[in-house]
Amino acid sequence: MSELPFYLAAFALVIGVLVVFHELGHYLAARWCGVKVLRFSVGFGRVLWQRRFGADGTEWAVSVIPLGGYVKMLDEREGDVAPAEAQRAFNRQTVGRRSLIVAAGPLANFLLAILLYWGIFMYGSDELLPLLGQPPAGTPAAVASIQAGEQVRSIDGEPVQTWNDLRWQVLQKATVEDEAVLEVINARGEIAIRRLALAAAAEDGWEGDALERLGLRFYRPDLPPVIGRVMDGPAQHAGIQPGDRVVAIDGRAIASWHELVMAIRDAGGRQLRLELVRQTENFTVDLVPEVFSEAGKRIGKIGIGVAETGESRRPLRTFVSYGPVESAVKAVRETWDKSVFSLLMLGKMLTGEVSLKNLSGPVTIADYAGQSARLGFDYYVKFMALVSISLGVLNLLPIPVLDGGHLMYHMIEVVRRKPLSERAMAIGQQLGLAILFTLMAFAFFNDLNRLFGG
Repeated sequence: MSELPFYLAAFALVIGVLVVFHELGHYLAARWCGVKVLRFSVGFGRVLWQRRFGADGTEWAVSVIPLGGYVKMLDEREGDVAPAEAQRAFNRQTVGRRSLIVAAGPLANFLLAILLYWGIFMYGSDELLPLLGQPPAGTPAAVASIQAGEQVRSIDGEPVQTWNDLRWQVLQKATVEDEAVLEVINARGEIAIRRLALAAAAEDGWEGDALERLGLRFYRPDLPPVIGRVMDGPAQHAGIQPGDRVVAIDGRAIASWHELVMAIRDAGGRQLRLELVRQTENFTVDLVPEVFSEAGKRIGKIGIGVAETGESRRPLRTFVSYGPVESAVKAVRETWDKSVFSLLMLGKMLTGEVSLKNLSGPVTIADYAGQSARLGFDYYVKFMALVSISLGVLNLLPIPVLDGGHLMYHMIEVVRRKPLSERAMAIGQQLGLAILFTLMAFAFFNDLNRLFGG
């Protein structure tokens, strides 16, 4: 509960930035087209703060419900307009100008994503290398003969530098391809080709971890449970020393450092009995792991580090950054690829190939915002860029009440050579609201299911 304010602040910053940028797109396009803007609101409902600025006396407001915003323009369909200002009404503009004003909001979100990616690609980030762990028996990765410790160099000829590159390329290809060709290299410098079947990624309607279903796991060095260093904490207070080997915890045999870490992580605040060997002497200690919060979960730590071996010294991470021009190209491509992927997944959701359980609402977004902020600045910026893309794609869907719905009306107007009737547009608005509320209900239900069902 103590982390709730932090998570809410991280969520509020993401939503605030994205909404302001989106509405600024509408506002600037309207001003450029000569349309008078009456109000610029961040949020809906009761107004908490407002001021008037500019030659037109535009009202700038912050409202109580923060999940969105709007730009209200002069429009003869919504009230009386003075004859002297009639030419500045939104409804008096050409179809092209009206479409530009409507599309400017989502386009601003795509532009924001490009700017965020561009900045973070230049700033650089510490990334996991694309090292593969031993796949579970029977998974596509095991069938492809992938071995623990192999590093992916390319997928279908496209270079792979980081674990995120690997994940993203595999997910992209799994939406349209049946197989991916991985070029890998092992610790001895031997290069091999692994043909990975991708069908399993889409099982269960894409719900859960697609890479886990494929058998693609990050490499974990096979380290013995030997303690290399002891920091101030429960282990030191219990008399544990460097060189001690943990052989069991609460009577359960411990064969690797990973098993040791996981047993301690899962026991935060609960007493454990550790059986250890020091040289030739067997002894036991009782201790209680300290409780820490990591990515929104309670974990236990006792203040120990692994003894160094050849495997423990193998680099698992790399720092990745690019120059300004290369960063700009990568930012545009990243935004485009993720936009297309979002549309593909939405399309598959409509056909039933993707489960509606993949829809996320504000609770999940707030959780991810807090987690990414905890992980570091670069993770948080990338998360903000991803949500900005999602907001842009969502708003372009041809659903009345969304920007895409208005653009759909404009296209119909071009074909018919006259606007839709007010009755038709009113029915469309009601239908759009029904669709939107249904999607929101599904998303909120999924949020609650994740929150209380784990």
